[in-house]
Amino acid sequence: MSKFETLERIKELGIVAVIRGKDANEALEYSRACVEGGVNVLEITFTVPNAVDVLKELNYNLKDNALLGAGTVLDPITARLAIMNGAKFIVSPSFDEEVAKLCNLYQVPYMPGCMTPTEITNALKFGVDVIKVFPGSAFGPRYFKDIHGPLPNVNLMPTGGVNVENVSEWIKNGAFAVGVGSSLVKGSREEIIEKAEKFIKNIKEARA
Repeated sequence: MSKFETLERIKELGIVAVIRGKDANEALEYSRACVEGGVNVLEITFTVPNAVDVLKELNYNLKDNALLGAGTVLDPITARLAIMNGAKFIVSPSFDEEVAKLCNLYQVPYMPGCMTPTEITNALKFGVDVIKVFPGSAFGPRYFKDIHGPLPNVNLMPTGGVNVENVSEWIKNGAFAVGVGSSLVKGSREEIIEKAEKFIKNIKEARA
């Protein structure tokens, strides 16, 4: 899958499930439930113990059904390890020049966490494809409309503070997609499936 195809798939679905867990098995269970509910773009965070094993397992079993990425990537070594084990996009809580360079080298989308216009424009200079506005709860959806005033072409993805009730507002204010953690990836398999379906429904309605 090309870089362009990866970005288009994320944009089309409109949501990235941020997978955390106390161990690899829990992360795998959460991932499968999200995919079953229709949220098949997964960010496997490197806070999960043995995150590489989770990527390997999902890449083997869900390769045709899910788009896998790696999250909480803090350095280029971790980024390369993730890419070599099936990650098609890389997400970080903050911007790192060396991670940006490595992702450009491998033609993999990089989504670093930024908050201010200065941080955002600096990241764009290094070829960043999507800005993860983190934590999104610090500003709210209105901030996206404000940023798109001077920077109309920047792709913004909020993570933190996005839930089923407000996802429509984020989308209507110009979010490229949304990153969703505990408000989706928490609870039983049935609960996650139900929430995933609601997220997708609300995103589609907001775009319509």
